[in-house]
Formats: sequence, structure tokens, C-alpha cells
Amino acid sequence: MTLDCFASLSSEQLAMQLPLGKWYHYQDALEEQESLPSDPQGMFSIAFSGDFSGQQLTRIVQFLAQQQFTVTALCRYQPDPNLTPALCFYTDTAKVGINPLVLNEFSHPLGFQLVQVSKPPILTKPGLLVMDMDSTAITIECIDEIARLADVYEDVAAVTAQAMAGKLDFSESLHQRVAKLAGIEQNLIDELKNSLPLMSGIKALCQVLKQHNWYLAIASGGFVPFAEQVQKQLDLDEVHANVLEFEDNKLTGKVLGTIVDAQQKAVVLSQLQQRLNLPMQQTVAIGDGANDLTMMAAAGLGVAVHGKPKVVAQAPAAICQGSLLQLLYLLCIPAVKSEG
Repeated sequence: MTLDCFASLSSEQLAMQLPLGKWYHYQDALEEQESLPSDPQGMFSIAFSGDFSGQQLTRIVQFLAQQQFTVTALCRYQPDPNLTPALCFYTDTAKVGINPLVLNEFSHPLGFQLVQVSKPPILTKPGLLVMDMDSTAITIECIDEIARLADVYEDVAAVTAQAMAGKLDFSESLHQRVAKLAGIEQNLIDELKNSLPLMSGIKALCQVLKQHNWYLAIASGGFVPFAEQVQKQLDLDEVHANVLEFEDNKLTGKVLGTIVDAQQKAVVLSQLQQRLNLPMQQTVAIGDGANDLTMMAAAGLGVAVHGKPKVVAQAPAAICQGSLLQLLYLLCIPAVKSEG
């Protein structure tokens, strides 16, 4: 089938033309091929979270070509029954990827997401996921919710927003915000801890990763009581977060010990990778804020999830909306298979 014919195909017709898990050489016409090289050096552009028609496929190919990425192979695959099929476009030359913000500006109006990865991690090999907690593993910012209890939400939220946007040093902002929480009773902290709302898809993602011998950790600028609660809910291996000081069952407004800031998050990832003796390619970091960017850059794959535009623009890759189970699209590309 020639490529020109694809533009007229409906999503149902395209699905019939591209069976799941099969790679096709992409040139003047599509030709099925067994696989890509066992250690592909090129770039994978993954379109997901959409109902793809032939017209969308051709628009993606044209967009990539405009960005100097000539598609040489494509595949349609479905990494999990709870996810819709994705399209993966392979370019066999290695080059710097397209800015994730540009990818989102192109794909979002067309009703899907587009992410680029080179040397993606492989789900079926042991790996490491280090995740932020607030607004990543859970849907809230715990410090903001504590602030509501102390009736200082507006003050604290303003400082939180500055820190997450990278306009204020995280450690400084943390001390400023926690100081406003002095006097909050511990039983109120416990009530909040016991009602943490998990981010959509995070539990299913963690279950899949654990089934494949991945090590799961939190590195959070939030606080230990909440991180330990999330650890229980998600069966995580360990957590790193900040320690609040209590006196007479009330917050003193102070933080104890080493602050888990942007640099410390990267240190956690590096130490775990070395302790587990994992190749860097098998390490993944996810987060939503500016203080997660250093950790993302240190990982084999760093992904901003539901991040602000400034964070998306600086991240290695970005999932801008929807379930975190979608991370599997980046770990289950059919071309990348463990040998033996």
C-alpha cells in the first residue's frame, strides 16, 4: 500500500492495515519487516491517547519531516489492555529531540499526545522508577492542604507556585512555608494523611512495574508522613522526603535534617541506580515541578507529568494529560526487546 493512500483511511481501516506489534519499513510504500536493530540508535516518536486515522498519521509524518526527522519505520502497538493503541515512528538517525512543548503544541489540538525518546528503557528488564509525590503520585500539594487547616492557604500557595515555577529556591521556599504552619495539631496531619488522593493510573503503573522487578521510590520535597502513606498504598520500596518537627503534638514550623530539594532528588536517583547496579538506560524519573528537572536530567528517561509549560519546555519528555499508566507507552516499544 502506498503512503498517499493512507490519508483517506478511517481509524478502523488504519487499524486493519497496521496490525498490533508489527513494524513496517516506511518509504514509497509500506513493507512489513521483522524488527528494528536490536540496539536502535535512532529516535522514537510515539503518538498516543488518540483515535488515529490515516490523515492523522500522515500529518504526524509531515510534522516530523518539517522538524528534520525522516520516518523510516512505523509500528502500531498497545502496551496494556487499559490503554488505547499508539503509533510509533522511528527515525534511524540520532539527533537532538524536538522540544516537548513544541510536540504538545502540535499534537494537543489534534486530540492526542506526542513524545520522543531515544534509547528507551525496557519494561521486561529490571529498572528503577523515582517519582515526585505532590501533584505526581498524588493529586494534591500536601503543604497547601495543611495550610488550609491553619487558614494560611493563600500565603503558602503563593510561595509554592513560585517554587514550582522555578522563581524561588526550593529550600528557602520550604522553610518559609513550613514556618507558617506552626501550631497545627498532629491529629489534623493524620486525618489528611489518611485521605490522600492518588493520581490517575499511578497504582496500575506501579503494579505493572513491580511485576517486572522494577524498584520503586519516592523522592519528594513534601513530608515523610504522607510519603510513607503513599508507600503503603503503592507498595513502594522506599521513600525520601522532608521531616517535620513536632513538639507537644503540634508542628513547630521547622524542618529537620537534609532538605530533599532538586539536587538531593538527583542524588537519590544516582545512589539507587548504583546500589541496584542498573544501567542508566533502565532508570526513569517523573515529576511535575521545576525542582524535578535535575532528577529528570540525571535519569535515563526523565518525564514531566502534568507539568507547567515552563517545566515541559525544559524536560527531556512530557506526558501532559491523562493517566500515568501512559508511561508504559515509553517502556513497551515493540522494537526494543531484551535478547536471549
